[in-house]
Amino acid sequence: MCRLAMKTASEPFSPFSVLQAMEAMQEGYDGSGLGLLLRGLKFADYKYNAADPILSGIAHSEAALARLDQIMDKGGFTLKYDHEFDVKKEMIEAQDRHKYVLRVYKKPASWSKLSVEQIEHELMLTRLALRADGEAHGNDLTAFSLWPDVVMIKEVGWPLDIGLALGLDSGRITSRICMAQGRQNTNYGINLYACHPFFIQGVATMTNGENTAFIPIKDWLTGRAYPGYIGYQSDSEVFAHILHYVTKQLKLPLEAYKHVITPLKNEELAVHPQGDFLRGLRDACRRLIIDGPNAVIGTLPDETSMLVMDAKKMRPATVGGKPGEWAIASEMCGVDAMIPDRDRSKDFQPMREHTVIIPPDRQELQIWSQFDQLPIHQAA
Repeated sequence: MCRLAMKTASEPFSPFSVLQAMEAMQEGYDGSGLGLLLRGLKFADYKYNAADPILSGIAHSEAALARLDQIMDKGGFTLKYDHEFDVKKEMIEAQDRHKYVLRVYKKPASWSKLSVEQIEHELMLTRLALRADGEAHGNDLTAFSLWPDVVMIKEVGWPLDIGLALGLDSGRITSRICMAQGRQNTNYGINLYACHPFFIQGVATMTNGENTAFIPIKDWLTGRAYPGYIGYQSDSEVFAHILHYVTKQLKLPLEAYKHVITPLKNEELAVHPQGDFLRGLRDACRRLIIDGPNAVIGTLPDETSMLVMDAKKMRPATVGGKPGEWAIASEMCGVDAMIPDRDRSKDFQPMREHTVIIPPDRQELQIWSQFDQLPIHQAA
């Protein structure tokens, strides 16, 4: 198993506070990796424009960093801010980290007439080009994300140690959302791309559990011939890609995600007010049905957060908080560490039919059930 922790708040907070919550759950992972995703960013030494894309990754050599510069320059990107982490190298297990990359760029001038969808596509292609370049040179360059208002950090080791090693306790970087996952290395060799959270075009997920339906799902997604559906060093990466497919390609609401990965039974669909639509959705996306146990936490570009479980419910997750501040964690002690002054009687553990949604205003939880109607006209 892994351990997950996510906090979302109206006011930016330090990611180190979420790492401290991870420490409270440390018996659930083995130190084989930590992944962080931050949204709603604020830098102490830079006034960030949330429309500017941020590149997150690692250059493992001076040559890799030089090639990164060449690719970005050739693509028309202008460097606006280069964050220098306060790295304590003696605390980093891996010894080939030349530079942790967190750079803000101005978009190419040639993109000025592109639509939002076209810009998002070009950002994805640029990140994939960086990744391919690193893989072609012995994996000496990793590119986790290239997207506005998103930072991703991944490293091998214990969460609190990595946070201290990278100076995340300094308060130089804060955010309104922090997703953190401590990965237990159970299925594959250690690979930074295999470390959660997973990210594609503003959509991010992290998972506790394993997906035995991984191969057919992977094959179906790669069969779409969509350039971003690649990688799959982890069986959990498909959860992010399914969420992307549902919300960005099918353009369905977030609530439809649950109907795709864990559809209702025939007898339940027979009495559902949107049963015909949902049956058609299930049949069209049949290859995307998961096999757990899984708990999936996700965030969207508008800072919506969500939690879903599969039918087996053998990977726990709890959500709790108060207006303006909410947390989700694998264990209640994780929520306690992030929001100790909440009303614990209002904590919620979803059942197999629930999607927990924390809207961008963060005023209250929304508990949506698959037995409710989807908020779309074509399903009426």
